[in-house]
Amino acid sequence: MTLIAFGINHKTAPISLREKIAFSPDAIVDALASLGSITGARESVIVSTCNRTEIYAHLDQNQVEKIPAWLAAFHNTDENELRHNSYLYQHDEAIRHIMRVACGLDSLMLGEPQILGQVKQAFTDAKNSGVIRTEFERLFQHTFSVAKRVRNETEIGENAVSVAYAAVQLAKHIFSSLAKSRVLLIGAGDTIELVAKHIRENGAKSITVANRTLAKAKAIAEPLGGEVLTLAQIPSHLKDADIVISSTASQLPIIGQGLVQSALKERKYKPMFIVDLAVPRDVEAEVGELDDAFLYTVDDLQQIVEQNLASRQDAAVLANQMIEQQLQQYVQWQQSQSSIDLLLGFREKSEAQRDLLVTRALNLLADGRPPEQVLVELANKLTNNLIHAPTKALKNAAKEQDVQRLAVLKEALGLKNIES
Repeated sequence: MTLIAFGINHKTAPISLREKIAFSPDAIVDALASLGSITGARESVIVSTCNRTEIYAHLDQNQVEKIPAWLAAFHNTDENELRHNSYLYQHDEAIRHIMRVACGLDSLMLGEPQILGQVKQAFTDAKNSGVIRTEFERLFQHTFSVAKRVRNETEIGENAVSVAYAAVQLAKHIFSSLAKSRVLLIGAGDTIELVAKHIRENGAKSITVANRTLAKAKAIAEPLGGEVLTLAQIPSHLKDADIVISSTASQLPIIGQGLVQSALKERKYKPMFIVDLAVPRDVEAEVGELDDAFLYTVDDLQQIVEQNLASRQDAAVLANQMIEQQLQQYVQWQQSQSSIDLLLGFREKSEAQRDLLVTRALNLLADGRPPEQVLVELANKLTNNLIHAPTKALKNAAKEQDVQRLAVLKEALGLKNIES
């Protein structure tokens, strides 16, 4: 069995491919079941965000190559394109990658906090689906532990830089002051909640939250004194928005070119700033062709990311050191589990040999054989069975003049004081 991490992210694949293989929340349960059926994965977790889709799996080595084929088939996309833009980590590298992802060290925004919650949710979904066992239970607990340490003991979370924060910073850079800007937020997930928080902190006073479920929209808008809309009301209110930031789980665009064009006409072509943080897209790409609509996607935020990287590099170095420590602890646990399995196997084999010989001895006694003869035969056969494997190992080590192996065998067999 091997542990793997396979996927694509913002560094390896364009948004056009990332949105093709993004999993909606409703698809995760079926995906986990399908993955297990096709690859025989013993354990698995699927992490799917706007910046990455990754498969973590514990499976036979000869099944690893089935992962990209399964992922491409599940989303009906080109396997060659997926392989060309993907990465695969195995064993320690996979463990290290999972921990780096959870700590925000592999994110578009170095140290962004959202990813930890997303990994935790992915783990919970997998656990509820019955595809988590001892190995992944321990691995993800180690992962969450090191992520908590990184948050508490480094400055990786200082001067918050998330996708939400970057969107607000970009809006602030363009408008200089947000106090007079009217803001429309579409969606009610963690990203929009963060956007709402940051945009309010940066001076915005007129905030409207649109969502399919009004109750969720109200939970975000009301503490900020904002208004709420349903998604169906967006067409009639879009003209009022100077800033539109969208992040939903919709599989189809919510805002099309025609809708924005109509809104701009009603605004007398006063510019509109639009940020689409969703994967798949919430806003049709053609909106960016309109003269007075300034459309940005997740991939367009790279410049802001680079500006914030410098302040987090020292924290990232320390975080990586913590990850290495946690990785070693997990590997040591794996090795201890292996030794426990080895000891259990050795004991079970020895006990099976004993039981077989005892049963034979009892049968001989029942047949009237002299007890002394039966006991001697039992002792001889049990001794021969138990020393057969060590004797063979000692002979081979001596024949090959393997001094190190001889020393280990002598210590294990209690023969340290006997000359070779």
